[in-house]
Amino acid sequence: MADIAWLMRRLKAMSIPEVAWRLSQKQIQKREEKQFRSYKCSVADELFDKSLEGLSLDADKMRLNFENKDYSLISSIPLLGGYNYEKFKKKWSAGFQTDNEWTDTFSYSLNYKQRDDIGDARTNWELNRHFQFALLAKDYYASGDKKYLNELTMLFEDWNKKNPFLWGISWTSVMEIAIRCSNWCYTYCFLAKSDDVPTEILAQLQTGILNMTAYIENHYSRYSSANNHLIVEAYAIGQSGVLFGKQKWIDLAVSILTREFPLQNYSDGVNKELSLHYQSFYMEAVGLLMRLLLKNDIEVPKSWYQWLSKMSDYLTTCIGKYGEAVEFGDNDEGKILDLCGGYNHYRYVQGLMSCLLDRRFTDISDCCENLKWLFTDEERTAVSKKERYIPKKCACYKEGGNTILRSDDERILIGIDHAALGFGSIAAHGHADALSFQMYADGQPVFADPGTYIYHCDIENRNALRRTENHNTVCIDGKDQSEMLGAFLWGKRAECKLIDFVEDKGNVKVKACHNGYLPVIHTRTYTFNSRDELCISDEITAESAMAANFILAPDTEVRLSKNAVHISTKNINAVMKIGCEKDFDMRIVDKPHSRKYGVYELSKCISIKAAANKLEIRIKIEER
Repeated sequence: MADIAWLMRRLKAMSIPEVAWRLSQKQIQKREEKQFRSYKCSVADELFDKSLEGLSLDADKMRLNFENKDYSLISSIPLLGGYNYEKFKKKWSAGFQTDNEWTDTFSYSLNYKQRDDIGDARTNWELNRHFQFALLAKDYYASGDKKYLNELTMLFEDWNKKNPFLWGISWTSVMEIAIRCSNWCYTYCFLAKSDDVPTEILAQLQTGILNMTAYIENHYSRYSSANNHLIVEAYAIGQSGVLFGKQKWIDLAVSILTREFPLQNYSDGVNKELSLHYQSFYMEAVGLLMRLLLKNDIEVPKSWYQWLSKMSDYLTTCIGKYGEAVEFGDNDEGKILDLCGGYNHYRYVQGLMSCLLDRRFTDISDCCENLKWLFTDEERTAVSKKERYIPKKCACYKEGGNTILRSDDERILIGIDHAALGFGSIAAHGHADALSFQMYADGQPVFADPGTYIYHCDIENRNALRRTENHNTVCIDGKDQSEMLGAFLWGKRAECKLIDFVEDKGNVKVKACHNGYLPVIHTRTYTFNSRDELCISDEITAESAMAANFILAPDTEVRLSKNAVHISTKNINAVMKIGCEKDFDMRIVDKPHSRKYGVYELSKCISIKAAANKLEIRIKIEER
């Protein structure tokens, strides 16, 4: 019954055209199922669409920096949740969170959502995105050491044998196929430029790329599902279009991405998913295709430059002096290309944008290895001569709904959320965190966002990390501001309104409200003064059981006194002072926290409860 109830709620979030499109997709799937259910074959063995037979992948069109001499030789990739790659590298169907495996089931019949009996599909997909294929191909090209080619060949043959086209967990998401297709493209290009590579593996890679691209073309995301997934899928179609010289694919990708910029992003550069990581993920996809178009003398729409410039400004504004980042909403650590076995995604995307746009957003003198293969030494050197974007001390994104504050010495970084819940009719990656905040000092989190934890299992804790009571905001009567209907589905949602934003002589005031507790309205005012003191004033329109929660970073020590809280980390001391006209209860409680995807832990929370309609908190970071 729960599945039927979820389906009914999901249908309510769809328009009539979307329902019609999904029904047409079901018809395509039925034809594919008829073809491939009784005939299991590798995606790399034969070309399914014979009209593509005349196409050939030109590795030169990838325009990689094959002269690069600054590289690593790493043969493993990081797995989500900290799982050991060597243990799982051939366990393509591993459940990870359990010892069970995903069954050999036709992909359209495989239910991968909320499978506590098996595990989290997103964790499994990371292995099946095949970053390791491109990494090993790069290693072989750079070193000439056959052990990398042998390892790649072994993994490639094993994967194709165990993962027939449209069978199993690795074929359940179009976006996952798009990322895999992209990594096969990079694998092919490095191998094509290497010595003594069997022609068979090159032919198989080419066939697989064509088959996957044709599949993506028939199934790319639309309507309420057309978020970052669509962007990555369009990128993969466009990349294949350039490499194979297929204009239809190039035109389709460019038209989708050009159309989606204003649909998926606010005019001030904030992505409507309202997740900083999904914004950088989106930017990586567009940036990789933009680079490919430019290097092959294919015109890039002018609007791309304008949108990516604003998006880069916002991304950079959210990142502090020490590399700390203000992150609201989900973060599943998604990426498209990894030629070095792990890196800082924000800094990489800042570097990618610095190479493509007329300004730079980071220092790329010690950049991610991806950029050393994507751009020549001369191109990267030229970036250092570009004007650098310097974030303002105070930046209020009135349309996007976030305000970022910095102290004059940049020791303190604060993010304030007065945004919508999320993007579109389902707001998939939003959290019920209206009017919440985050604070960093000297690069270390003091008041922290709880994080994401996991997507496709352990729904109780997935939901816990999205609940209002586990964010740095006010919770009334123990309720959530917005209504959770599924792991990626919201119903009734809080609406935020920015009431006032004032900068005056070094003081900043941000005042906003939301209606998530109707008929009660919650209004919060943040004041950041020239003494680097943050004042938070909460007011509700009726006396209720109001709880203001302040989530501390893990490993934080805290001590309560009568009207104050003393907080200390390894390098930071802070004092909170509480003002309330009525008696209040203040205590330290445990709250769920996730520093990285797939990792669950507990952190301390300062919970201040009062049957009142006003509460004032003053926070001061002390010198140590």
